[in-house]
Amino acid sequence: MDQAISYKIAEAARMAGVSPSTLRLWETQGLVEPHRTQTGQRVFDQAQIERLKKISWLRSERGLNPAAIRETLDSAQSDDQSGQEPLPAQSSDGKPARDVGRKLRHLRRTTGRTLENVARDLGIAVSTLSTLERTSQGVSLKVLHDVARYYGTTVSALTGERKGKERQSLVRAGQWTTWPKTTTGVTVQNLARGRHQMDCHRFVLAHGASSEGAYEHEGEEFMHVLAGRLEIILDFDQFFELGAGDSFYFESKRHHSWRNIHEGETILIWVNTPPTF
Repeated sequence: MDQAISYKIAEAARMAGVSPSTLRLWETQGLVEPHRTQTGQRVFDQAQIERLKKISWLRSERGLNPAAIRETLDSAQSDDQSGQEPLPAQSSDGKPARDVGRKLRHLRRTTGRTLENVARDLGIAVSTLSTLERTSQGVSLKVLHDVARYYGTTVSALTGERKGKERQSLVRAGQWTTWPKTTTGVTVQNLARGRHQMDCHRFVLAHGASSEGAYEHEGEEFMHVLAGRLEIILDFDQFFELGAGDSFYFESKRHHSWRNIHEGETILIWVNTPPTF
């Protein structure tokens, strides 16, 4: 390290407008990692001084706690690297997946909320929300629905399904686009493209896949089971078992959850109207 552009802890603290003990605290909190001399003294380079100033501002002006400060700085660094956006994840059909996580992060930042704010409001772990924003994965459909609703949008909009103005579309068998893999064991394929009054999907559920909780929203829903067996639970106490060839219709405002009770995959057609999921 070039000592000509390094600063000892007292000097770095003065430049950041805090005390040396505060810098030591920030180090234990993982906010900054100073360099060390051969004798073990802390020294800071110019980039670290700038980071210290940002930490001080986020703490005093924004009132953020250490976890929120760390997430804010790390996310900004990730966005700024090479001046490029990270490559999108790949969907199951080999095409770039729409970045649900990036959209959610943008919505959170534009509303001035921290990860901890949103996680507390939704009753989920901060780590779960952070993983969703970074990878577009790791949550149940219930959580994804709840997060979308929290920001006043829908899952369909987050996946990019509502793009386009066409009112009609022809989708050939096997040429469905697929939602990003947010939930393990759940594959959602779009049967209609563009802006319509219905969300039309083909669900493929692996053995044991479920909504992992109940959710509700405006509208009505129709499902038709093509293969396997599905259990639907309405209002927490009404249980319905559907087999291949069975159909089911209900109001979306009723709390509903579901799980695949077949030993293999369960495949069904699922329609929501209006597109509020």
